[in-house]
Amino acid sequence: MKMARTTTWTIAALLSTLALIGEGRAQRDKTEEPTAVLNFIVLKEDNGKPVRNAAVIMHPVTTHGKQERGGLELKTDANGKTSFDGIPYGKLRVQVLASGFQTFGEDYDIAQANMEFTVRLKRPQGQYSIYQDHPNEKKDEGDQKKDGKPPTPDPNSKPQ
Repeated sequence: MKMARTTTWTIAALLSTLALIGEGRAQRDKTEEPTAVLNFIVLKEDNGKPVRNAAVIMHPVTTHGKQERGGLELKTDANGKTSFDGIPYGKLRVQVLASGFQTFGEDYDIAQANMEFTVRLKRPQGQYSIYQDHPNEKKDEGDQKKDGKPPTPDPNSKPQ
């Protein structure tokens, strides 16, 4: 009976030791994975002034180009700057959102220990309408005859 108890304790101790060694090895592998420090500066495109309180959102991207779950959101300071230390190497999708500006988005390949990004945000553009005149646009040559008048519609054509 005493022998069975000793054997049970010995087996339990060996299993615990193996589990701890495996966990330590897994943590060591994670810490050996290279990471980068990313520095962002967000500016207004029209005048180059910093954008305060812009959201910089980062998502890892798979090898197939799909965005992984999770992510990280940073906010810019009064100088339009923010940074983060500990981003693993690989593809990273960066989106920048700020009130009164178009959303910025681009994928980057993180492959250096220290990287800097400058994002220039644009103001929203007016909606394009085909029903408005656009004097600066060049018309297609197929849309007009040689006399400058638009072609007459074909009565046999089907409506689109």
